[in-house]
Amino acid sequence: MAQLKRLVILAHRYLGIAISLLVVMWFATGVTMMYAGGMPRLSAEMRLERMPDVDLSRVRLTPAEAAERAGLDPLDESPGRVRLSTLMERPAYRVGTTTVFADTGDVLEDVSPAQGRAIVAKFMRVSDSQVQHVRTLDRIDQWTLTQSRSMPLHKFQVDDTDGTEAYVQASSGEITMLTTRKGRALAWVSTIPHWMYFVALRENQPLWYRIMVWTSAAVCLLAVLGLVLSVTQFKRVRPFKLANAIPYSGWMRWHYVTGAVFGVFTLTWAFSGLLSMEPFEWTNARGLEVSRDVFTGGPANLSKFAAMEPATWRRVLDGRGIKEVDFVRILDDHYYVVRQTPAAHVADPRPERLHQPYYITGRAEPERVLVNAATLETRQEGFRPEAFIARLKQELPDESMVAADLLFEYDSYYYSRGRQKPLPVLRVQFADAAQTWFYVDTEMGQVLASIPRLARVERWLYNGLHSLDFAFWYDTRPLWDIGMLVLLAGGMLSSSFGLVMGLKRLRRNAARAAKSIVETPVGQEQPVARS
Repeated sequence: MAQLKRLVILAHRYLGIAISLLVVMWFATGVTMMYAGGMPRLSAEMRLERMPDVDLSRVRLTPAEAAERAGLDPLDESPGRVRLSTLMERPAYRVGTTTVFADTGDVLEDVSPAQGRAIVAKFMRVSDSQVQHVRTLDRIDQWTLTQSRSMPLHKFQVDDTDGTEAYVQASSGEITMLTTRKGRALAWVSTIPHWMYFVALRENQPLWYRIMVWTSAAVCLLAVLGLVLSVTQFKRVRPFKLANAIPYSGWMRWHYVTGAVFGVFTLTWAFSGLLSMEPFEWTNARGLEVSRDVFTGGPANLSKFAAMEPATWRRVLDGRGIKEVDFVRILDDHYYVVRQTPAAHVADPRPERLHQPYYITGRAEPERVLVNAATLETRQEGFRPEAFIARLKQELPDESMVAADLLFEYDSYYYSRGRQKPLPVLRVQFADAAQTWFYVDTEMGQVLASIPRLARVERWLYNGLHSLDFAFWYDTRPLWDIGMLVLLAGGMLSSSFGLVMGLKRLRRNAARAAKSIVETPVGQEQPVARS
């Protein structure tokens, strides 16, 4: 038993020396991540606000004609998403991956750096002379880690007080990323070190994944060994006195006390961080799947959309401007999805969670208007839930539907602290082997999330343990902030004490080894230094 205890002590000691600096960094950046809000990004809200209104008087092509110019047969081929907006001060259709100018029918070739410069200047509301082309990227850099498919990108620097940098996709002329000096600085002290989002490492995805998994697993083992020692090293003294029951002094005493108190949270944070990498088969479990057209009835038939007459649309929208238009099909009918000029400045919402075990699409859009393509009547309310329920039953005839509820507030799995996700939402529960729950946007006819039972379990094991986002606490501020800061500070103190002791031990061992080398006569065997 004594040999086993010594083995546990040595394992905890030297594993701690190896990774304690990493643990301290994770705790410290956990604090900054609470408020930094993740990597810099261009939010949909800012993009919409800065986008110029579409000049309908210059639109000469219908969506079907634009699809033909893009080389598609609008009756036989699905063009994917079709959108009308403004590009380089001209109305333009984006048909799949092709841009067709709506005034002349010309197809956009790759945007040059000079054209990209003008696009950025217009977006940032500065003169062209304040925008400088930095370079054209063929590979990702630190701020475009998720945009490898958007290459090449033109990078520009803006001479403004925020130190703005913008990236323009050459093939579309769209600004895909916007960073500021403050946003970049916050990322360097939060998200980048916490998730090891270093571009040189992220370019090698398998290596980055293995490093994240193995370091998280190592911290789990370190915490378990520490918790075991907090019990086995605790003295049973009579009469009992806590000061006498702790067998250490100095730095070691403080490390023992803080580790015993906060070690469980270190373990749960390390384990939930490990789960975020989804290293186990069950974390990739999938539930029922439905086709993309389950609520549409098929791809949009672009011939259903007539030319947009300016006078008619001024009447339909009460004179408000149009930022962009999508052409969609919902429950077999065709609609214009019109996004308008915001009535007031909209603050960019901050990302709420950097990882979620399941994907949730969609966002709340108060400035969105749905207009029937046949009647040009605006739809004032969502579609009937019964229509979506019937489509799901038709799509999954062999599966038993156990519940269907229209939610006007978030539940434990579909939720948003900043109310960034659409409401109301239809939740449909099935009794399949994976116990799948669907969440459906009743205003746009879209499946927002498909969540099997194991993903709901992972939600609690990751978001619950890592962010402590239990509704009774997560939605209560500043109590949630206080609790998180106390626990993070405790974990950081414990790991910092361990780091200090580890450095001191390494220095002693190095000094002992150096002394041994100096004092040993030439030719005499050197004794092995024992730690």
